[in-house]
Amino acid sequence: MSKEVGVTFNAGSSSLKIGLFDIGSGAAKRLGRAIVSLGEQPRLKYGSDDEIQEIDLPAASDGLGIRVISSVLDRLLHGDCHIDFVGHRVVHGGLIFKGPTLLTGGAMSQIRSLTPMAPLHQPQALNVIDAVFALYPSVIQTASFDTAFHTSQCSLATRLAIPRAMHDAGIRRYGFHGLSYKYIATYLQRFAPYIGGARVVCAHLGYGASLCGMVDGVSIDTSMGFSALDGIPMATRPGTLDPGVLIHLLRSEFADADKLEDFLYHQCGLLGVSGISGDTQALLEDFRPAAREALDLFCFRIAGEVGRLAVSTGGVDALVFTGGIGEHQPEIRKGIERHLSWMGLSLNEAANKSNATVLSSKDSAIEAFVIPTDEEQVIADEALAVISTHGIHRGERQWQTM
Repeated sequence: MSKEVGVTFNAGSSSLKIGLFDIGSGAAKRLGRAIVSLGEQPRLKYGSDDEIQEIDLPAASDGLGIRVISSVLDRLLHGDCHIDFVGHRVVHGGLIFKGPTLLTGGAMSQIRSLTPMAPLHQPQALNVIDAVFALYPSVIQTASFDTAFHTSQCSLATRLAIPRAMHDAGIRRYGFHGLSYKYIATYLQRFAPYIGGARVVCAHLGYGASLCGMVDGVSIDTSMGFSALDGIPMATRPGTLDPGVLIHLLRSEFADADKLEDFLYHQCGLLGVSGISGDTQALLEDFRPAAREALDLFCFRIAGEVGRLAVSTGGVDALVFTGGIGEHQPEIRKGIERHLSWMGLSLNEAANKSNATVLSSKDSAIEAFVIPTDEEQVIADEALAVISTHGIHRGERQWQTM
């Protein structure tokens, strides 16, 4: 008897995370995970913690195209596996998508129209979706949107100080990393219900980084705005930047918007400040002053954003760290704590060093946690919800392909 599985693809700007889920019971239960590192030579890493395997994938000019996706699925799926659905993370849903959706021809056209708003991420997700449809023309595919979690925010949080007609046309603050924040909000409701219903600031710190202020598990405000460039400094992105700087750069250093865009996405942030690397671990191991300055700026801006979000949420009862940096780098968390001691944040030194779930000391006015995020679980759960909403029986094939 074949095993019914769901597959999730989480396409980022530099990697592709894959989740494999057993859905035989009607719920999505994790079977395995894998990650594809992108570049001239794509590389797949998969397996259990005890036995990690790595293989080179066929290089392809179309990035995450048919050859790469076919090689990944051939390696991950066994002969007794039957793909029931494939769910995808799509970064930008614009004003169109306020929740997950079934991927039909019309939905795909709408997602493509939003590509200029997420030029690094949207094309990656679309390439994977197209590749899956080419390989499995009748499979059910769904999309989960990073922006959807933040559609609960009020106009004060989403509005930019520009003419009203521009706001109404979609030039506004959206926010991202919504799948991660949704997972954290849901986890807190189970793990610590007294905190899940309180005022929480979550810091998703990774290659891309942002913060979100939540009350009762609902997004109130977030650091990223119209694009994934906004907010705190990131590995190679600057975070909040005076628009006057952009005007100056267009008049002096850059001849067109495309070159400026590439500069902002790939040459700024921690890499730009340090001149060494955008990787916080590499900077932590480097003792040159520029490396320390980049890390100090990173922690300072994160702490400042916590303070700003506290205005939106009416205070902070708990601070959650997630993402690769947030989960694994106690030095960064300690650096943030130093700037937030005035708010009463105090970390237990031993707990912080061991990346424990509960970080805060007994006398801390703010509870602090490390919670590993799981965006793929959210994608799988949302895919099953979409299938149920549309009345598609498990094992039934999609009625509309590309």
